[in-house]
Amino acid sequence: MNYTSEEIINHICDKIVAQKAEVLATYNGSKSSIGYFYIDDLLQEDIAKACYKVFPNKSDMRCLNTIREYKYVSAQMNNHNPLLEKVIYAFQDERVVKLIGGICEIKTLYADNSLYAGGLSLMADQNFLNPHLDNSHDAERERWRVLNLLYYVTPNWELKNGGHLELWPNGPKNKPVVVESKFNRLVVMATHDASWHSVNKVNSLDVARCCISNYYFSPNALKESDKFHVTKYKGRPDETIKNIILDTDAKLRTLVRKVFKKGVRKNPHIYKKDSDS
Repeated sequence: MNYTSEEIINHICDKIVAQKAEVLATYNGSKSSIGYFYIDDLLQEDIAKACYKVFPNKSDMRCLNTIREYKYVSAQMNNHNPLLEKVIYAFQDERVVKLIGGICEIKTLYADNSLYAGGLSLMADQNFLNPHLDNSHDAERERWRVLNLLYYVTPNWELKNGGHLELWPNGPKNKPVVVESKFNRLVVMATHDASWHSVNKVNSLDVARCCISNYYFSPNALKESDKFHVTKYKGRPDETIKNIILDTDAKLRTLVRKVFKKGVRKNPHIYKKDSDS
């Protein structure tokens, strides 16, 4: 079946409108720490399953394997099945952006056509993402990163498989709130100077957790206390030595960014379109 962009956008809009009361309650109840909400069964099941079926293999993605994280990513959407590009940009349609902005009470909100730090993410067995704060701005340091959208497409993904989003409303020294990476679920979470989050280790030999992600940006930060920062990682509560190393790493990278406002090199994780050449 050939799914049109308009069809996908309409499904997303209809689902948000239908569940607006529930997601408003969830977001308003959590926004004092880390505002978030999720919507299940976002798209028709056959569309979501088709996304998983055409999701690229990890061999066709960029591997990030450091003390901070271990996962596979790609933002170069023209290297992959066109359906994935339709879905990722459906979340950038102005109707979808407006609906989500209304729920989160953000008046001016922009999607990111370049997919800076967004795109596709695959996490296989033993992959993980340590507790971290997303960097505060877009690639040009002109707009604040304010919302993270995560859409999961692996069928029958269970709690025992790991690979679930963890929110740390009281900081990474305390217990997290686990938001399962359920099939056909969209999670929207606020990003600011206290929105620590992570992904727990995957325990699945045969199947990977596949995610389609977007970030939204705004001229204004979500919190008055927000200041410019690079992506900051922490160790988990039982990772004392790792926490010291990651804290030092964050301080060094922050120092570099104070000297080089836009970094010493461009982030390779953007969608380089032919028109940009």
